[in-house]
Amino acid sequence: MSLVLAFDTATHVATVALVDGEPRAERVTRPYRVLADADELLRELGAGPEDITALVVGTGPGSFTGTRLGLALARGFALARGVPVAGVSTLEALAAGAPGALPVIDAGRREVFTKVDGHSRALPASQLEVDGMTCVGDGARRYRATLEERGAHVPPDTSAEHIPHARLHAALATDFGPADLAQPIYVRAPDAKVRP
Repeated sequence: MSLVLAFDTATHVATVALVDGEPRAERVTRPYRVLADADELLRELGAGPEDITALVVGTGPGSFTGTRLGLALARGFALARGVPVAGVSTLEALAAGAPGALPVIDAGRREVFTKVDGHSRALPASQLEVDGMTCVGDGARRYRATLEERGAHVPPDTSAEHIPHARLHAALATDFGPADLAQPIYVRAPDAKVRP
């Protein structure tokens, strides 16, 4: 069996999937459960870690800690198993799950991460030009009232469109290589500062 393991831990809701051209198994989970859930999915398919031939990891933007966690997991697994890795933007995966929608991820600090003129940016939801647009993601859910006041449509909180599904990461992945080539998309500096 030849499987791609894909996962994203950049938001509060993580996803993990096993793909072999088509999604074979997927689970919505918590970031700290990604490896345990991947192991359970492998067992359900009658497969093991030796059947994973490549990894796809969400590169954010999102939670600084969550993004680092995902990249560290990918790098550790790739090093241990000798498999290539591809990184895929969490915003791009969200957009792929809701074609035509604007992906909006909660950035903390009363801001959201989104795409503006093709670039990942952090800004208050009240500054987004969203009249007539559909907005998806945990940021869209959190700032629903603000976005709807600005003319946006936000699907119900239970909609799967708000989740950056790992199967979509796998479908978008193109550049596989050494794990250190998968770089995080932070957009802004971390909250933690090193004291001089």
